[in-house]
Amino acid sequence: MVCCTPLTRAPLPAEEAERLVTVLRAIAVPARLRLLSMIYARENGEACVCELTEPLGLSQPTVSHHLKVLVDAGLITRDKRGVWAYYRAVPDALAALATVFAPPR
Repeated sequence: MVCCTPLTRAPLPAEEAERLVTVLRAIAVPARLRLLSMIYARENGEACVCELTEPLGLSQPTVSHHLKVLVDAGLITRDKRGVWAYYRAVPDALAALATVFAPPR
């Protein structure tokens, strides 16, 4: 899950900076940002990897790699059902990321 005190409230400790960098690196790749958007935009906030490969025009192993990075960053979760993996949005993760960059009050 995304962490951290808002940048405008206090200096960011080194450990929190490292966690934040992991999340920012995860979304700094266009394919991952598109995957995140496709999953979050779905009505139920969930998608099978089989539904994500064609829209991206990437192979299933490449899409699975990008999804793993997003899972490791805490932005989505993974649920294996039979031979397919389903990925679900973690709305609190995006909300937490947004608060890190919230302007001062």
